[in-house]
Amino acid sequence: MARFVLSIFFLFVFIFSPVQVFAAGSGADCDYSKEINTDFGCLPNDPIGFVQEFYGIGLSFIAALSLLALIIGGYNVMTSKGDPQKANIGKSWIFYAIGGLVLAIFGYIFIRLIIVDILKVPGFS
Repeated sequence: MARFVLSIFFLFVFIFSPVQVFAAGSGADCDYSKEINTDFGCLPNDPIGFVQEFYGIGLSFIAALSLLALIIGGYNVMTSKGDPQKANIGKSWIFYAIGGLVLAIFGYIFIRLIIVDILKVPGFS
C-alpha cells in the first residue's frame, strides 16, 4: 500500500509541476537588475514578483496533494468490504481533500478580487 501511494504521489508531482522548476537556468536570459539566477530559473528581486511567481506553483502542489488524497479516499472506500469504520475513513479523506481544494481556490479568488480589483495594489495585475 505504501509503495502504491508513494508511486502515485511522485507520478502526480512530476505531471503537475511546472517545467521551469526542473530546468536549471543558464542565466543568459535573466535581467540582473530585476531578477536573481537560481537553480529554479530566474526569480524576481521584489517581494510582489516573488509571490506571484510561486503562487501558481503552490496552487498546483495543493491540487496534486488533493488529487492524491482523493485517490487514497476512494481506495479506502472501495476496499472497505462493508466495514463502516473503514468506509467512513475513506469518506473523510475525500471530504477533506475536496474541502482543501475549494479553500485554496476561493483563497486565490478572494486575494485576486481584493488586491487586484478593489484595492488596486501596484504590481499585482
